[in-house]
Amino acid sequence: MESKALLLVALGVWLQSLTAFHGVVAAADAGRNFADIESKFSLRTPEDTAEDTCHLIPGIADSVSNCHFNHSSKTFVVIHGWTVTGMYESWVPKLVAALYKREPDSNVIVVDWLYRAQQHYPVSAGYTKLVGNDVARFINWMEEEFNYPLDNVHLLGYSLGAHAAGVAGSLTNKKVNRITGLDPAGPNFEYAEAPSRLSPDDADFVDVLHTFTRGSPGRSIGIQKPVGHVDIYPNGGTFQPGCNIGEAIRVIAERGLGDVDQLVKCSHERSIHLFIDSLLNEENPSKAYRCNSKEAFEKGLCLSCRKNRCNNVGYEINKIRAKRSSKMYLKTRSQMPYKVFHYQVKIHFSGTENDKQHNQAFEISLYGTVAESENIPFTLPEIATNKTYSFLIYTEVDIGELLMMKLKWKSDSYFGWSDWWSSPGFVIEKIRVKAGETQKKVIFCAREKVSHLQKGKDSAVFVKCHDKSLKKSG
Repeated sequence: MESKALLLVALGVWLQSLTAFHGVVAAADAGRNFADIESKFSLRTPEDTAEDTCHLIPGIADSVSNCHFNHSSKTFVVIHGWTVTGMYESWVPKLVAALYKREPDSNVIVVDWLYRAQQHYPVSAGYTKLVGNDVARFINWMEEEFNYPLDNVHLLGYSLGAHAAGVAGSLTNKKVNRITGLDPAGPNFEYAEAPSRLSPDDADFVDVLHTFTRGSPGRSIGIQKPVGHVDIYPNGGTFQPGCNIGEAIRVIAERGLGDVDQLVKCSHERSIHLFIDSLLNEENPSKAYRCNSKEAFEKGLCLSCRKNRCNNVGYEINKIRAKRSSKMYLKTRSQMPYKVFHYQVKIHFSGTENDKQHNQAFEISLYGTVAESENIPFTLPEIATNKTYSFLIYTEVDIGELLMMKLKWKSDSYFGWSDWWSSPGFVIEKIRVKAGETQKKVIFCAREKVSHLQKGKDSAVFVKCHDKSLKKSG
């Protein structure tokens, strides 16, 4: 009996030591598990937004407390894109600073994958899967080690970084709260399957800004197809104001050649600056409008806010998750603050003689209770007798409630013999205007019963004669 008891005690001791040994191995394995993570995770501070001074190291719990990680606040994870220089681009500290200004108690982590990001583009594009895997393992470790809630995690990825964020989101144990894709890269991703790029399944909510989609699909710098719950295409998404060649020459003349790389990336990087704008100008968020096409948006046909048809751009977006992605559009200024005020204008051209003209240039001036916006140029592809035309215009200033407007039909830039003999004209009785930002409809009437609009002649003047709020109708 005694020998049996001794045997049981010996067996117990042996099992205990075996368990302890396995615990040590498991801990060592856990440490080794993270040894192949190449990406680095720097917790930047509001005092030093530009330098990686403190790193959170997966597997090493002390690194988290050493960096003063705030466990009770939200965390932003910023993932950069492809880089020619192998260094952080100038937008990184600007975004970090704006995030801290808006959310002072938050954690802003910058993911450093610079070595992998400075290879030939197709190589770096391939590395997004590994970077996404690194980020997911880091986030999973934070959740397992510290019980940090993934509902507090917001990933922000630019260009290739947007797809790395998508891969990360697809690999976390639970879904992160939000991913913001800032002009996700197009080449190698336009036709890729969802698991290897950003997609709506990668987070509870995915919003995307598309700012440089010019070119054929698959060749444009930014991805063209919608890849989130809400996909916003500022200025149609193809190209951004202030990024043209003339502007480039002016900037080089003023600042020298040091900013040439900024001009190459101007439209692509505008996605980041629009998001920064939304963080800094929280009182006046830009509005985007759901539309089937940018052509319909240019006609002013999409300025409705009924049934979630409009939304805020950037940080304060309303998290609408429809079955299909919402494509949304807006116009912007060429610099911060980017917000503009959108108007749909509808004009019915009457006349006794049938007339049809193509590509006609006009100017419209709006006068409101707060300010005015004069000589806004627009072109109508066609105008014809007894037809109604709708188009979009926008102002860079808030003019308040609309009171009066003027319409001028510009003469051709070239000399036309037909204009020598007679000046074409139309009769206009009313102009209907709908303001996107206030959702108000206003009808303007001619000062006399009708206004005669003639090409190259004086402006026709219209005054407010009726308005109605659109809170109930759209």
